[in-house]
Amino acid sequence: MRNITLIGMPGAGKSTVGVVLAKLLGLDFIDSDLLIQAREGRLLWQIIDSEGIEGFWRVEERVNASIEADGAVIATGGSVVYGPKAMEHLRKMSTVVYLKHDYSTIAARLGDLSKRGVTVPEGWTLHDLYNERAPLYEKYAHIIFDCGHGDIRSTALALAARLSGE
Repeated sequence: MRNITLIGMPGAGKSTVGVVLAKLLGLDFIDSDLLIQAREGRLLWQIIDSEGIEGFWRVEERVNASIEADGAVIATGGSVVYGPKAMEHLRKMSTVVYLKHDYSTIAARLGDLSKRGVTVPEGWTLHDLYNERAPLYEKYAHIIFDCGHGDIRSTALALAARLSGE
């Protein structure tokens, strides 16, 4: 089976839904944020602190553009869409799914952004970030999946059914 890549805002459930989806479909699971941390030997927020936001995006693009998989669900970081080379690579090797939530759901799910490794430019609000990224997620997605207010399991089940063509 081809790979499935999940994109979306921080707090959209890419990693949690991705694990359940991988189990449902019998696929491997790759968390690209964990790959970045393993390859860099630092936590995401530490990379952002030392390299700056744009430096982090370069690291993120390099790591995501190097992912090789066959039969995996890949959960990406929310800023993956700032790396065109990475997105081109992911689109070629997988079906890219945007886990779409409305702004209020994302805002309610997120805590301290600085410790989550979220790249928010100086002076920006989460709403600014949402408004900038939503069109990019839609641009790169093969499938836009509106998650509504479902829990993790129901979201994964509905997405698995859609991917399987049921």
